[in-house]
Amino acid sequence: MRLNIPSSEMNDGKSIPQLGFGTYLVPPDDTERVVAIALQVGYRHIDTAALYGNERGVGAAIAASDIPRDELFITTKLWNDQHEPDKARAAINASLEKLGLDHVDLYLIHWPSPRVYGDSYIAAWDELQEFKREGLATSIGVSNFNPEHLDKLRGEMPAVNQVELHPSFTQVPLRDEMARRGILIESWSPLGRGSDLKGDTVAQIADDTGHTPAQVVIRWHLQHGFVVIPKSVGRARIEENSVVFDFELTQTQMDAIDGLNRDDRHGADPVTADF
Repeated sequence: MRLNIPSSEMNDGKSIPQLGFGTYLVPPDDTERVVAIALQVGYRHIDTAALYGNERGVGAAIAASDIPRDELFITTKLWNDQHEPDKARAAINASLEKLGLDHVDLYLIHWPSPRVYGDSYIAAWDELQEFKREGLATSIGVSNFNPEHLDKLRGEMPAVNQVELHPSFTQVPLRDEMARRGILIESWSPLGRGSDLKGDTVAQIADDTGHTPAQVVIRWHLQHGFVVIPKSVGRARIEENSVVFDFELTQTQMDAIDGLNRDDRHGADPVTADF
């Protein structure tokens, strides 16, 4: 099975499936099973990271699937203590070995982490551009970067900035700035760790559209043009999260969900993160 998932074009001319499958907090010993389900359901965009400790399980699921490599879009990330060029090279090689791949489709700097590692992400970005030239990563980007971090980067602009974004944390100023710079937004924690599914507004829209609250919120991300990577470990919810292309939200419904913003960040602040 393969879902009919639209793609978004990045600023390097490459395309990324707009709906992906996230693997944050998927236990390493359960990752192969969970990713195999996602691939069976029809997801082709899988997001992992060195930090998650589950790249090997992702790779095992890919290997067992027999899906052609050119039909897959695999993202992984460089952890904060690996920003130095030699460490970054060792890190991407380790990730590729665990994934069983000769390249990833997108490689991200996971956090800028300025409080702990200063401006080391600048050298890391230089190295990611070299990885792209060598074909180890088709596209490169960042995660959890603010404009002041992007301002210090040299060379090409990141293709993607993966950030926390959901109806109660809409990040409009950051989104506007990424649009100005031509950087695609990718939403992590797109359901607000489940908290954004509980309010009356989303519940009413779900009733009106005949869909679940999770489907409504994922659809909100898609209609805003974000790349979105919901995660689950059960087949029913993995399937549910993929049924988001058979309806559209009206502008009134989109506006109502936009109005739920409370600047309610669940994860770390990129400026003050101490890891």
